[in-house]
Amino acid sequence: MASVLKENRVTPDPYSIPLETLDPAQVPLFQNDELWDYFERLRKEDPVHFLEDSDYGPYWSVTKFDDIMFVDTNHELFSSEGGITIGPLKSMEERAREFQTAMFIAMDPPKHDVQRATVTPVVAPRNLAAMEGIIRERAGKILDSLPVGETFNWVDLVSIELTTQMLATLFDFPFEERRKLTHWSDVATSGPELLTLEERRAELLSCLEYFTRLWHERKDKPEPGMDLISMLAHGENTKHMQPMEFLGNLILLIVGGNDTTRNSISGGVLALNQNPQEYAKLRADHSLISNMVPEIIRWQTPLSHMRRRATQDVDLGGKTIKEGDKVVMWYVSGNRDADVIDRPDEFIIDRTQPRHHLSFGFGIHRCMGNRLAEMQLRVLWEEIMKRFEFVEVVGEPQRTPSVFVKGYTELPVQVHPLG
Repeated sequence: MASVLKENRVTPDPYSIPLETLDPAQVPLFQNDELWDYFERLRKEDPVHFLEDSDYGPYWSVTKFDDIMFVDTNHELFSSEGGITIGPLKSMEERAREFQTAMFIAMDPPKHDVQRATVTPVVAPRNLAAMEGIIRERAGKILDSLPVGETFNWVDLVSIELTTQMLATLFDFPFEERRKLTHWSDVATSGPELLTLEERRAELLSCLEYFTRLWHERKDKPEPGMDLISMLAHGENTKHMQPMEFLGNLILLIVGGNDTTRNSISGGVLALNQNPQEYAKLRADHSLISNMVPEIIRWQTPLSHMRRRATQDVDLGGKTIKEGDKVVMWYVSGNRDADVIDRPDEFIIDRTQPRHHLSFGFGIHRCMGNRLAEMQLRVLWEEIMKRFEFVEVVGEPQRTPSVFVKGYTELPVQVHPLG
């Protein structure tokens, strides 16, 4: 499944394109699952690749595991200031600058460190242990409500529903309005194919207005609750945030707590259907679930890349990256690097060292919710295997139109109960 057969391609064969103009940052590649050959060629022929002209301006593609690790773990050489995605389209760059948010993942130390530390307690081990029972109960209710014998969209009824319920708990957000969180997450990560900049701005200002109201309700309480808004409102280093900084951190926490887990939940079902021998292994031995979860996250790589800016001239892979250059770490490519990962194009639920992947990032920006994401997936699959012989994919998945969020909008399935 690593490569789409060339005769079935919708997008151009990457080997028909001059290497110096090869551009993996194209929505159709991701939406049609035709990205793999592009990254395979870059890893083999030009793993630190400069593209002079693209829809997003000039940028470097870093596609090998060890090179990505170097960039990710050297924040003094590669800054996060200014944003973590490849950036706005060139045609929209000017207007995008007029509506800029700030978030701690797009900051460098020391500000990054103190803001991240303010919200990290929400995923501390004791808090995670307390959440497991809640996740299990909710997962069970969701699975028990599925329409047996009918085709339905797994993304909507399971992946989104479970992660949005968890997100509502983390924010102590009004539960009956939790789908607002899903909507704002989708708005925050949407490209110009779905929303204009003006529409996106209006939706995100609505998000800011809603959360500002929650902020004011909680900031005057003598003791902060164990929810993210209370932590930000009472935190010494966050309680005086400006509105755009508050909004930026909200977007970070919403997307980080929603998109990554929800797309891994959907991706796991698809991977098992594409690899029936692995599904057979799972049916025979449910104890493989804990090992399968990080393999799902590697296989899916729910955020395809992160972006940095070089703070000085840096030599990498025989190339000189100039100060100020945009550098894109393609996690989705590094996770298929055969020099580091054995049989990387295969989905293997009992692989050794399944956590040896890039999906959560490394260094100071490593995903703070990685254990929560793994726990949600583990608990959900434990509950799935108690109920269903087979979650069967019965139609083509519809993939997210994005070069950043690697996910699904639709996954048509039918569930087949045990017995």
